[in-house]
Amino acid sequence: MINILMSGCNGKMGQVIAENLKTRSDATIVCGVDVYTEKKNDFPVYADFTNIKANHPNVDVIIDFSNPSALDGLLAYAVEKNVPCVLCTTGYSEAQINSINTASEKIAVFRSGNMSLGINLLIELSKMASKVFGGDFDVEIVEKHHNQKIDAPSGTALMIADGISSVRNDEPEYIYDRHSVRKKRSANEIGISSIRGGTIVGEHDVIFAGDNEVLTISHQAQSKSLFAVGAINAAVFLAGKTAGNYNMSDLLKERY
Repeated sequence: MINILMSGCNGKMGQVIAENLKTRSDATIVCGVDVYTEKKNDFPVYADFTNIKANHPNVDVIIDFSNPSALDGLLAYAVEKNVPCVLCTTGYSEAQINSINTASEKIAVFRSGNMSLGINLLIELSKMASKVFGGDFDVEIVEKHHNQKIDAPSGTALMIADGISSVRNDEPEYIYDRHSVRKKRSANEIGISSIRGGTIVGEHDVIFAGDNEVLTISHQAQSKSLFAVGAINAAVFLAGKTAGNYNMSDLLKERY
């Protein structure tokens, strides 16, 4: 049984993960951290990592679905207690990513902007398409999310763009906004557009536009449950791993 510390336990995804774990026998939440300390489940909730009591020495892994502002406290606790962490939060700054990489020299860190198996397959298909099309096709990424999402573009859109960039021979430039500059599109651009509205869970389209033909690779998330399942699987995978950076590709290689 894997004992999980749930960071952001009272948020939407924290609650979905807690609900999903009720039907699993391989992992359970032993405590949570959230700025809102209301107890919504049968585990204790603490305001921050410095408040976690000594009666939780058996934490095997942290799952974080909270806010980038919680990162410093999380990493300090994880490194001190030698606890691996699954980081599902998006919107980290460059300095925070550097902090994550530094922490990964001492503990196992699993980081992904999207825990969906389908999204990670979409990324692999997009990389394949980019290899085939080369520089002859323009690439545009369109992401859609609910009206409560704070960061834009989504971490998933950036994951897709980074995946495509990794197999291209040029140095792509990410373009997030076209309205302020009146000029033709550059060949090395990857356009990324964000839409926020309603209760859209998450939709991503990768558009390859060439001469007289367009290929679109799409993924729709229809429930937050799929992200919860991915995060739990990542936690089970990460528990006991040696220090280093891990991602969904590592999990997929081990499982499939």
